[in-house]
Amino acid sequence: MIDLFSGLDAWVLVSLLLALAFVLTFEFINGFHDTANAVATVIYTKAMPPHLAVFFSGVFNFLGVLLGGVGVAYAIVHLLPVELLINVNTGHGLAMVFSLLAAAIAWNLGTWYFGIPASSSHTLIGSILGVGLANALLSDIPLGDGVNWQKAIDIAASLVISPMAGFAVAALLLLGLKWWRPLSKMHKTPEQRRQLDDKKHPPFWNRLVLVISAMGVSFVHGSNDGQKGIGLIMLVLIGIVPAQFVLDLNSTTYQIERTRDATLHLSQFYQRNSATLGEFLALGKSRESDLPEQFSCNPQQTEPTIEALLGTLKGVSDYHSLPAEKRIEVRRYLLCLDDTAKKVGKLKGLEAREKADLEKLRKDLTATTEYAPFWVILAVALALGIGTMVGWKRVVLTIGEKIGKQGMTYAQGMSAQITAACAIGMANVFSLPVSTTHVLSSGVAGTMVANKSGLQGGTVKTILLAWVLTLPATISLSAGLFWLASKALV
Repeated sequence: MIDLFSGLDAWVLVSLLLALAFVLTFEFINGFHDTANAVATVIYTKAMPPHLAVFFSGVFNFLGVLLGGVGVAYAIVHLLPVELLINVNTGHGLAMVFSLLAAAIAWNLGTWYFGIPASSSHTLIGSILGVGLANALLSDIPLGDGVNWQKAIDIAASLVISPMAGFAVAALLLLGLKWWRPLSKMHKTPEQRRQLDDKKHPPFWNRLVLVISAMGVSFVHGSNDGQKGIGLIMLVLIGIVPAQFVLDLNSTTYQIERTRDATLHLSQFYQRNSATLGEFLALGKSRESDLPEQFSCNPQQTEPTIEALLGTLKGVSDYHSLPAEKRIEVRRYLLCLDDTAKKVGKLKGLEAREKADLEKLRKDLTATTEYAPFWVILAVALALGIGTMVGWKRVVLTIGEKIGKQGMTYAQGMSAQITAACAIGMANVFSLPVSTTHVLSSGVAGTMVANKSGLQGGTVKTILLAWVLTLPATISLSAGLFWLASKALV
C-alpha cells in the first residue's frame, strides 16, 4: 500500500492523510452515533449487559463492512454528476472532500450531543449534494446538472419509504405476536418483569431473539453504513491521487478482457437498436476524431468514445502498463459509457429483454472502476467497529424510554429489531443507502402505537425536526464550506 503514495509532493501527501483521517473520523462517529440504535433495545430490555452488547455489535459491524461489497458505496459516489467525477483535479478534490466531511461530522456530533437519533445517511447525502450544487454555481453550469438528480431521487425514495415501512411492518408484527400469544411474558416491560416476576432478564426465547436480531441489525448496519465510508475514501483517493486509483490496478487479464468485450458488445447493442437509438446517440454521424479537447460526457459522442476506449485498451493485459494519463482516460470513457447506457435504459421503445442485456453490459463495464482495495475496507471496518463501542448511552435512553409514553416491552423490541434488520438487509441487496436510525426509531414508534402506549410528542417532534432539517442544514453547510475553500484556491 505504501508504494502507492510514493513520489507525491509533501503537501499532497499531508492533505491525503488528513482527508483519510477525516473519513475515518466520520465512520468512528457514525459508529457511536448510529449503532447505538442497533443495541438500544437489547440493552434497554436487559437481554445483554451493555459492555457485551456494544462489543458484539462492534464485531458484527466490522464483519458487515468486510462482507458487504461496494454497491452502496458507489451509489453514494454517483450522487455527484459524472462530469465532476471525471474532471476533478487535486485542489478541487481536496476542497470537495474536506467540505462535505466537515459538514457531516459537525452535524453528527451536534445531534449526538443532544441525544437526537438523527441519520448519518441523511447527513452524508446532504453534504454531498451541497458540494455538487456549490460546484455548479462556481462553474456556471445549470443547477440541474450539478447533482445526479435521478440517483438522488432514488436514494431519497429509499430514505423516505424505509421508515414508513418500518413503522407499519413493526406495528403489524407486534399485533401478530399479541394475537398469537396475548398472555405471554414477552408483552411485559423490563420494569414490570422485575416487579411482578422478580427477574432481571427477559424470558429465554425472547432474550435469544432480541440478541440475534440486535446482532443482525449491527451486521446490516455495518454493511450499509460502512460502504458509505468506503465510497468517501474512494472519492478522496481518486480526487487526490488519480493515477493510482482511477482503475483497479490489480485487475486480472480476464477482467480487462471482460471490460473490452463489454465495450465491443455495447457498440453492437447500439447498432442492433439503431432504429430506436440512432438519433439519441447520433449513430453513424461521428468519429473518434470528433471527441472534443475538453472531454465531456455526451450521448452524441458515444461512438467515438467507444472507438477511443477500444483503441486505448487494445493489447492491454495489465493496467500497470498504461501511463497515468491513459488510465484517467480509460476511467473517463468507462464512466461516460455507463452514464449514457443508464440513460438509454430509461428510454421508451426498448424491449425488456434488451434492457436486461444492457444492465449486464453496464456491470461488466464498471467491473474495474467500481472497486475498493482491501485496506480501505479494513480501515473503515475498524473505525466503525471501534466507534460502536463508545458513546451509545444517550441514544439508547431516547429509543427505550422517550419515544413512547410507556417503557418498551420485549415484544416491541423484537418487532422493531427484526423489521430493521430485514429492511436494511433488503436495501443492501438493491444497493440503496438507508438510515438505521430512522428505520429502527420508526419501528419502535409503530410498536408503541400498536400497543396503544401512545407517543411522547416532544421526542417525536425532535426526531422529525432533525429528519426535516438534516438535509437543508448539511447542504447549506457543505456548500458554504466548499465555496470558501474554492475561493481560497483561486
